[in-house]
Amino acid sequence: MNFKNILSKTNVPADWIGIRYVEEIQNVLSTKKLSLDSVQRNITKGVMIDVLVDGQFSYYATPFLDESHILECIKIAYNNAKLASKYSVFKFDESIVRQGFTGEYNTKLETPLSDLSVTDIQDIALLGSKTLMNHDKIVHAATTIELVERTTDIVSTSGADIHQKMDIVLVELSSTAQNKYDSQTRSNHGMRGHCFQAGAEFLKDYNIEDEANQISIQALELLNAEQCPTEMMDLVLAPDQMMLQIHESVGHPLELDRILGDERNFAGSSFVSLDDFGSLQYGSELMNIVFDPTIHNQLATYRFDDGGMPAEKEHLIKDGVLVRGLGGIESQIRSGVNGVSNLRASSWNRIPIDRMANINLEIGQSTRDEIIGSVERGVYMESNRSWSIDDYRNKFQFGCEYGRLIEDGVLTRVVKNPNYRGITNPFWRSLSMVGDLDTFEIFGTPNCGKGEPNQVERVGHASPLCKFDKTQVFGGV
Repeated sequence: MNFKNILSKTNVPADWIGIRYVEEIQNVLSTKKLSLDSVQRNITKGVMIDVLVDGQFSYYATPFLDESHILECIKIAYNNAKLASKYSVFKFDESIVRQGFTGEYNTKLETPLSDLSVTDIQDIALLGSKTLMNHDKIVHAATTIELVERTTDIVSTSGADIHQKMDIVLVELSSTAQNKYDSQTRSNHGMRGHCFQAGAEFLKDYNIEDEANQISIQALELLNAEQCPTEMMDLVLAPDQMMLQIHESVGHPLELDRILGDERNFAGSSFVSLDDFGSLQYGSELMNIVFDPTIHNQLATYRFDDGGMPAEKEHLIKDGVLVRGLGGIESQIRSGVNGVSNLRASSWNRIPIDRMANINLEIGQSTRDEIIGSVERGVYMESNRSWSIDDYRNKFQFGCEYGRLIEDGVLTRVVKNPNYRGITNPFWRSLSMVGDLDTFEIFGTPNCGKGEPNQVERVGHASPLCKFDKTQVFGGV
């Protein structure tokens, strides 16, 4: 539809009006053991209408896309904004919060996802399951392949004209080994962590047999392994666990709406205060965290956020010092703190709020051999399987799927049920070695929940291998 034309026909005296159209096509196929489990195809589309009147925003969403209906919805949104403006707790200036940027973004791909048939996807998934099950004592195996095509169009009375198309691929594998005394599950990089922006070529080039075989072998290793020891020791985290560490102890506490108190009754707030920006020594000097919407295959790459603001790479933490928050233009104005373009909405029927996007730890200078070789006694951990962190995102306890002891600079025995705990700032200040480009890996999570009503958003994380000194490590389920 021509939403710019619809806007030109409205006669409501709002200070600003915007329309955000979202269409998402999702195909999901899963298997259990050697059988097809489910096939789903979901399509959703609709518009969110934003209206600003006397400094007050109002929103109205509808799945009905005929012109007359949308014009009527604009009137309803205007009336709601006019009423609410009498009770505003903050007045916004449309010339700042909703500027009229134009442009487009498309996922870089070689082959459209639509080139994959259901049979193609089924064959790949069943090959994964067959390989996972091709070992004694493997009692359960599962694969999930999810393909998403998401289109967003934003137009406004200030001249915004933005088109973005994201193509997303997720592959999840898991294998469970069991004997008389125990069961252990291994996955490819934790729950739903293996997800990217890509085309059909990603699945065609993906060596699902090698990865599935390795997962099952490691599940069997864990079955016969000793419990992870409980003691203070050095900790080396693989990039797929650093993903969770960054997400929970950096991403969420830096969201400005949390710090302002907007999320307190649902998802908690933050130990970070507005006065901490520019001064708080968040971690060691090796800690450099960036908001980076420019990596072409990462899950949350985009050119504009859902408020229509251009997105650029920015340091959140520089040489260990907190310098910038994770807040879109509205939170930046309210807080007086520099933020980024991360107003994001999970669907057409959700308003944009401060959300993580691609939050990455930049590379260091240490090789993998140098990091492992520096540890006299410690443990190496991969792939998150459990997480617990308080409402202030301060005290945490995380568990991983797979561990190996490091003794005198050498990876030795496999250990099961590896866990560690800490407090955010002391933990990050113990960061003593950061891996080089050869250790750097990109992952994501498609199910970050936040907001009321709830929004499940897609987030990307990337990190090199990292070493943390003298961490509380413990075993057990």
